[in-house]
Amino acid sequence: MDYESLYKEYQYIEKSLKDQLKGLAKLQKSIAKTMEKGELAKARADLGPLAEFCDATVENVTALKGTLLGFDSRSYIESGLFASQLLEQCKAAGIDVRGEFPVYEMFPYRVRISVEEEAVYLDRKKFALLNPKSLVDLIVKSQEKLYRASFNATSFANELAGAYDLAMLANPKNKSGDIYLATLYKFLAPMARSRREYDQQSYAFDIARLFDSEEVELKGGRRYQFGPSRNNTKALRILDKEGREHFLATIRFF
Repeated sequence: MDYESLYKEYQYIEKSLKDQLKGLAKLQKSIAKTMEKGELAKARADLGPLAEFCDATVENVTALKGTLLGFDSRSYIESGLFASQLLEQCKAAGIDVRGEFPVYEMFPYRVRISVEEEAVYLDRKKFALLNPKSLVDLIVKSQEKLYRASFNATSFANELAGAYDLAMLANPKNKSGDIYLATLYKFLAPMARSRREYDQQSYAFDIARLFDSEEVELKGGRRYQFGPSRNNTKALRILDKEGREHFLATIRFF
C-alpha cells in the first residue's frame, strides 16, 4: 500500500468519525440543557442514542487504529515506492532533480531519504513526512523563499575575492589565477562550525545568484570570471533563474 491509498482509507473512516462526534456533541448539549431545566425524562430518552453513538465511535477508532498501525511505512520507503512517487510529484511541480535513491539534489537542496528513521532530510533538517505531495509542496515553498530573499551581489563578490586572495597566497605556484570554486569554499568557511552554518548547498546557491547578477565592480576596480571544467565532478552544478543548468568549476579575479 502507498500513502495515497492509506490516506483515502483514512478519509473514509475520518468522515464517519467526524459525523459521530458531531452527533455526540449534539446529544451532550441536549442532555446538559434538559438536565438544567429538570426534564429528566427527556435526558433519559437521550441515553439510548448516546450509547449507540459511543459504540459506533469506538468501532471507528478501532478501525482507524488498525489502518494507521497496519501501514508498513518502512517497507513503503525501503521498496522505493515512496521515492518513485516523490519523483513523480517533483516532475509535476517542475522541480529539477538529480541523483538516485536515497540521495537527490533538488537545487539548491540536498534531499536524503532515511529508511531507518522513516523520514526525509532537506539538507540537515529532518521532516517526518511520508506524503510525497506534502514534501514536494514544502520543497517548492522553501525554494521560492530562498529566491525571494535579498541578495547583495557586490558584498558576496567582495567576500569571495577575499577568500580568493587567501587561496592564491596558499598556492603561489598557481600562475593561471583560476581557482576551483570547491577549493574557494574552504577558504570562505574555514572552520567546521562555519561550514555547519553555511553549507556547500548555500554556497552553491549564492554562486548561482552571483552568476545570475549583472557583473559588479569590486574594490580596486577588480572583476571576476567564472570558468568551466572538462571534468564536471570538480564543478558546481547550478541552475540559473530560468532553470537552465550550468557547471561552474573555477573563478579568477583580475
